[in-house]
Amino acid sequence: MQIDKWEGESVLEPIAIIGMAGRFPGAKNVDEFWRNLCDGVESISSFSDEELMDEGIEGSSLNDSNYVKAGFVLDDIDMFDASFFGMLAKEAEITDPQHRLFLECAWEALENAGYDPERYAGLAGVYAGANLSTYLLNNIISNRDLLQSLGYLPIGIGNNQDFLATRISYKLNLQGPSINVNTACSTSLVAVHSACRGLLSYECDLALAGGVSIQVPQKQGYFYQESGIFSPDARTRAFDAKAGGTTFGNGLGIVVLKRLEDALADGDRIYAVIKGSAINNDGSAKVSYTAPSVSGQAKVIAQAQAIAHFAPETITYIETHGTGTSLGDPIEIRALQEVFESQTKKKGFCAIGSVKTNVSHLNTAAGITGLIKTILALKHQKIPASLHFEKPNPEIDFSNSPFYVNTTLREWKTEGMPRRAGVSSFGIGGTNAHVVLEEAPNLERGRKVAGEKERKYQLLVLSAKTSSALETATANLAAHLKQHPELNLADVAYTLQVGRKVFDYRRMLVCQNIDDAVQALAIKSEENGNKKILITDISHSHHEESGNRPVVFMFSGQGVQYANMAQELYQTESTFTRAIDDCCELLIPHLGIDLRTVLYPSEVGEEEAAQQLKQTYITQPVLFIIEYALAQLWMSWGVLPEAAIGHSIGEYVAATLAGVFSLEDALILVATRGRLMQQLPPGAMLAVPLSEKEIELSEELSLAVINAPSLCVVSGSIKAVDELQKRLMETGLDCRRLHTSHAFHSDMMEPIIEPFIAEVRKVKLKAPQIPFISNVTGTWITEMEATDPNYWGKHLRQTVRFADGIAELLKEPKRILLEVGPGRTLSTFARDCLEENTQTIVLSSLRHPKDRLSDIEFLLKALGRLWLAGVSVNWSEFYRHERRDRIPLPTYPFERKRYWIEHSNPAVHDNKFTEIDNTIEEENVADREIEEIMAQQMEIMSQQLEILRMYG
Repeated sequence: MQIDKWEGESVLEPIAIIGMAGRFPGAKNVDEFWRNLCDGVESISSFSDEELMDEGIEGSSLNDSNYVKAGFVLDDIDMFDASFFGMLAKEAEITDPQHRLFLECAWEALENAGYDPERYAGLAGVYAGANLSTYLLNNIISNRDLLQSLGYLPIGIGNNQDFLATRISYKLNLQGPSINVNTACSTSLVAVHSACRGLLSYECDLALAGGVSIQVPQKQGYFYQESGIFSPDARTRAFDAKAGGTTFGNGLGIVVLKRLEDALADGDRIYAVIKGSAINNDGSAKVSYTAPSVSGQAKVIAQAQAIAHFAPETITYIETHGTGTSLGDPIEIRALQEVFESQTKKKGFCAIGSVKTNVSHLNTAAGITGLIKTILALKHQKIPASLHFEKPNPEIDFSNSPFYVNTTLREWKTEGMPRRAGVSSFGIGGTNAHVVLEEAPNLERGRKVAGEKERKYQLLVLSAKTSSALETATANLAAHLKQHPELNLADVAYTLQVGRKVFDYRRMLVCQNIDDAVQALAIKSEENGNKKILITDISHSHHEESGNRPVVFMFSGQGVQYANMAQELYQTESTFTRAIDDCCELLIPHLGIDLRTVLYPSEVGEEEAAQQLKQTYITQPVLFIIEYALAQLWMSWGVLPEAAIGHSIGEYVAATLAGVFSLEDALILVATRGRLMQQLPPGAMLAVPLSEKEIELSEELSLAVINAPSLCVVSGSIKAVDELQKRLMETGLDCRRLHTSHAFHSDMMEPIIEPFIAEVRKVKLKAPQIPFISNVTGTWITEMEATDPNYWGKHLRQTVRFADGIAELLKEPKRILLEVGPGRTLSTFARDCLEENTQTIVLSSLRHPKDRLSDIEFLLKALGRLWLAGVSVNWSEFYRHERRDRIPLPTYPFERKRYWIEHSNPAVHDNKFTEIDNTIEEENVADREIEEIMAQQMEIMSQQLEILRMYG
């Protein structure tokens, strides 16, 4: 047959598997599960008589030769992190471990996919199924006092299969479809199929699908019956001549699914692709209700392959249902043969296996377990061995079929075709499911947007609900990065930023490569000599307030400029670059010079540029441009100012952001202001460590600035300032001359006030949309002041009351003061105004010229500190000019405790069991009716349990 007759686009849009999590016998996670599969481990446990007697197994059963004392145990089913999910201890105790572990795995699966459910913008659905709650039947119902104290409603909600999916949706705030699936053994694979259909019909954009089966008590055997479904020794020998059945174990698994197109667009890590899936039912064309059907199985496999548009001979592995029964195994192979041999005569090309040989039949979780095994095989390009196969079932002729049982771990080689596989799961009652998979597309990862330069440094962020969990998360990440040095550090940073929920205990670090990250993470923060790398935990007592902590932008004044300010940002940050370029272009007609040649000169022009930066008509526009561009960058990252304060020329940046000036008008005024000042006679300015009241000035001097309670600046003629400096230094005061060319904010400015006011009258002034502090008054500027040209004349001449402005801002102690400009001058002034034990945080954006740090490194540390303090960052905008990918990283380190209701022996069953205890307070009639139904259901379930015990 012609392969190209089949090959082509699948009938339905492919579905990407982007995340997964699970717990299986002998494996606490998916990685351990894969190692066990590769090592050929059978995770069987043998039980001693003492263990079985402790679980209430009678001695007569233990002495019966047909009683099999083995099973497949899931570790720590009594452990759970209740506080993480906001559950009280009693609520956790009465909740079925199936629900509890499935909830933790759902969180892990989403984190494995790189998604924080709180921040996911699309609709996320849940499709899941669980087994009958034997925890309810064995442990809870036997505790009569517990039932009477709590009532049946909370117990029913905590244990009924109906509430598995909706509990996940509620706890994780997922607002897509939330659907329980129960089709016996095929439950979890039917859930996967249903999730695919939900995605294809756009009922959701992301889906969790899977199943769980945990039987309580775990340590119990069963009675073997010849020709029954149960194995004589608890081993599953799929397709072998000695196959005598299977046994039921405990486990769970979840996959995270998205439409392939969306997954590719969003940079998701794709493990494999579902190209087709189908479900059906056998109907009545079989010997009994519990019997399998060749026709039903063949049809569902053929339909899934047709949807995938795959030629059967391109499928080189089938994860079978493989229960190891003498009846079921031959029927399954005949169904497969019917599908494959109708399209190809090729023999022995398709491997088959059954994960049940490793972990037993996991009941409602069987299908998802087989699917996860196959996903891992595709990912690692290896097919694990199917255990215990020696000689084929006499009813199966493998030599004349397309199939062979894979008995060793082998490389999965193909002849130029993508690796493809099928997964089957068939339920008692006849609901069949089959999924067709293809290996993930080979993509170039870590691509950047055209023309964008990648940042040299990356910001890693970690958070947890407790300090101890944060330490564990830190250690886990360090170990993972050490184990995987090939990882792209930018993708690591991106995944931590967008793919993890933010909690109160936080840690961040800025690093340049994986080795730096491993070294920094491995060192306890309090022992680390480089305090700039690793920041200690910051706890917020009210997490809901942490994201709303207000930020104030502080814009620097003249004197802080230096050559090549923020040069690295100009080279790498497109938002910053665009703002600089726009401003410089607008100023060329007014200055007759392109300020970019001054900001970022060539090596030949560095000396000339340094001299130009000392000229007021150049300095003031340059500072405005840098601060405006930096503000635009901060705001694009989601750091939005609740208020602002500027220092002299810096107030023009604040007013521009507030909307008082348009950008073009602000640039014209700043250029005009600088030009007018440049025309004045030279002057001097002196920083004096005295308060306003302590300074005595001559008529030739003016109080120009009050920077801090005991730090002022005096301005005036050079002669007068020299005399003052000499006099003060003779008294022992350490005064410092400022690097300015003129006596700003002094009487020497008087000649240009009216000409400048005339220029301001030419522009349209608007009411401020963001509050900012006035230098003139030291308090909040009013609309009348901001829109009055005379105010801007006063602003040019009068004292800059910066300390008063900071004092006004500090009336709200939770404010974060962020200096937006070169160096740390304003940050130093602001800290001088702080009182002890203040909550106020003061940060700088750009390095001091003496700091030997990268510009981007310094800025990222400031961003990290803002995040530590509770500021929400818009990571999508942070990466607007890069294409980053989500990658699997260690998931949240749950801090589990034991929550368990012990079995009370014996439980008394009588007609009183179904009555509602009159001493229990009922909220309303509706709740009483629900409780009555729950009580009746529990009685029926209890009777069912007795039947199960009788017949194994």
